[in-house]
Amino acid sequence: MSLRILLVDDHEVVRLGLRSLLDRHPEFEVVAEAAAESEAVAKAMEKQPDLVLMDIRLAGGSGIEACEKIVTALPKTKVIMLTSYAEDEMLFAAIRSGAVGYVLKQVGGNDLIRAIEAAARGEAMLDPSLTQRVFSEIRHSIQKEEAAAFNDLTSQEMQVLALIAEGRTNREIAKELFLSEGTVRNYVSSILSKLSVSNRAEAAAYAIQHHLKDYL
Repeated sequence: MSLRILLVDDHEVVRLGLRSLLDRHPEFEVVAEAAAESEAVAKAMEKQPDLVLMDIRLAGGSGIEACEKIVTALPKTKVIMLTSYAEDEMLFAAIRSGAVGYVLKQVGGNDLIRAIEAAARGEAMLDPSLTQRVFSEIRHSIQKEEAAAFNDLTSQEMQVLALIAEGRTNREIAKELFLSEGTVRNYVSSILSKLSVSNRAEAAAYAIQHHLKDYL
């Protein structure tokens, strides 16, 4: 069974080149072409292709918006975004829109074929030159999420929490931080309340899970 493909690019020469490449593969069938966002969505609804090869920038519209509309209406249709631009903002917008692939137009023909085949198997395909950017963004997002986990704590409370996570008693914490035990008890009570945990063990687990020591 052939893979039915819709080509979307506002440059006719690019579409001709893509069609020429895909026509050499008997398992691929280009069922339609489109040059604009509205046309792409309409052709997708009409032909219900297995895969859409979509330029990210279209005259009078956006390939990202077209992608979102297509995958919402046709969840079984896979979309690969083609672009000349290695822009982080466009990359993550494409991923959020539901695209399963993001490939630079400078890619070789064989690599594009592999990306299409991977998408047809249900795999995500990202241009190798962009992979590090994705992982960097993921790491940055995780770090921001972890840091936000302690937003409500004062710096002193974070120090107390770190010592709780080490298994220290109130007396030991008081000695370490030159505080009275009563003050430490107040800090512990405040920490439990702010973190919405019930006891010191849960507070310690929370601190370890969110890598508290990285933010001291």
